[in-house]
Amino acid sequence: MRFLIDECLHLSLVDVANAAGHEAHHVVRLGLQGRKDPEVMGRVRAEGFTLVTNNAVDFRRLYAREAIHAGLVVLLPQERPDMQRALFQAVFRCLGERDDLINKVIEVEIDGAEATIREYDLPPPQDVVRLAST
Repeated sequence: MRFLIDECLHLSLVDVANAAGHEAHHVVRLGLQGRKDPEVMGRVRAEGFTLVTNNAVDFRRLYAREAIHAGLVVLLPQERPDMQRALFQAVFRCLGERDDLINKVIEVEIDGAEATIREYDLPPPQDVVRLAST
């Protein structure tokens, strides 16, 4: 897989992905720091990156508009670099031998000493009906 690490996360996550056998780049090293989220999304789309971010709200919204995408990994909440690395390593243990995250989101959330990993489809499968809010 090809990962793009968002600027809100530490540069060392590139090394974590590389150690797990994946290609990875950081927004800062690509000269994208300070760019608006839709611009980052354009690069993600153009190069088939799976984005790794802490910005869950904005990127979930952007990814929900994509018919097909290479996946989104969300690490919550904002943590120290050593904890970010541990959470990202947990993602790779969860992925096992999979080679893609097409239309998937993986969210890793830490609460105290426990981490929860959730995986779901985004956009949701076509047979899911969204109810209008009242």
